[in-house]
Amino acid sequence: MPSDLLPPALSASVGRSIPTWGDGRRARIGLLGGSFNPGHLWHRTIARRALKVLGLDQVWLMVSPGNPLKAGQAMAAFDARMATARALGDGRKIVATDIEARLGSRYTVDTVGLLRRRFPHVRFVWLMGADGLASLPRWKSWRVLVHDLPIAVFPRPGQNAPALNGAAGRAMARWRVPARRASALALLSPPAWAFLAGAQNSISATAIRKRGGFPASARSTAGQDGQKTGEQS
Repeated sequence: MPSDLLPPALSASVGRSIPTWGDGRRARIGLLGGSFNPGHLWHRTIARRALKVLGLDQVWLMVSPGNPLKAGQAMAAFDARMATARALGDGRKIVATDIEARLGSRYTVDTVGLLRRRFPHVRFVWLMGADGLASLPRWKSWRVLVHDLPIAVFPRPGQNAPALNGAAGRAMARWRVPARRASALALLSPPAWAFLAGAQNSISATAIRKRGGFPASARSTAGQDGQKTGEQS
């Protein structure tokens, strides 16, 4: 097994520890969404860095049932992808969750809207890599998403300049917060975002699959319930 792909850990019930209908918790929570096809050590690195630099109480690894921007690509079964996400978390500070599948939302902007309504006292921050920022204009209602919650962007090799100089990076430039103020990002009213410098990692799910480190079946592309949801990597 490749060193950047961890074996499954923790019980399957961990994914349901976050209630579908929400609660009254008060916390700063980072949302790291994606296909997790498979989840890998870069996801854990980002989660840990977000906890520390952004002063978060928790990071949710939100495994999407499917991804409309990756239609036609080999996608492993939802349970298999959830297992790799659970392996990255500890069930306390970093929590893998299937809440997006339970919400039945098709796109990130819809998921975030539901979470904000169901967890009204939580200060959410969206976490993404520079590659996500570069592709953001392809996401449904991405400008609405930018106004819904603060965003933290993490560097990725070869993606940083295209992201910062791309359509989204230019459109959002006036709302960029200096990295030195990142600890306050969760408390800022959106639109607000920060690009966080730091160690870069070229690990990719595609590379893991190509070298046989994770079996994926194109038959499962639509996800557990036949819906395609989420634009994340």
